[in-house]
Amino acid sequence: MFKPQYPRPDTYIPPTIRPTPAAPAEQSASAPALAKAPTALGGLVQNSPGTALALAAGGVAGVLALASVAVSLLLAVAVTAVALSVSAVVLLFLVRALRQEFKNH
Repeated sequence: MFKPQYPRPDTYIPPTIRPTPAAPAEQSASAPALAKAPTALGGLVQNSPGTALALAAGGVAGVLALASVAVSLLLAVAVTAVALSVSAVVLLFLVRALRQEFKNH
């Protein structure tokens, strides 16, 4: 009952990309071809107006969330400061009342 059950690990192992070493004579001939060769991640990212809009909306949402947290923290500090100042005034009033009472006796 209290023994954790872990999910099965993925069985897919992606193939590794290993460049084949070229002979010294072939390197000079194939150097311009290597400059035009596609990278391993070349076709995975698709840029479109929709993705730009989604990124902008996500950025705005993140900024708004961060701003709301900051405002709530500042509001908590302000409420705490007001509560402490009110309690200080009450304590000051009580201390003055006690001093006057001891002077009269």
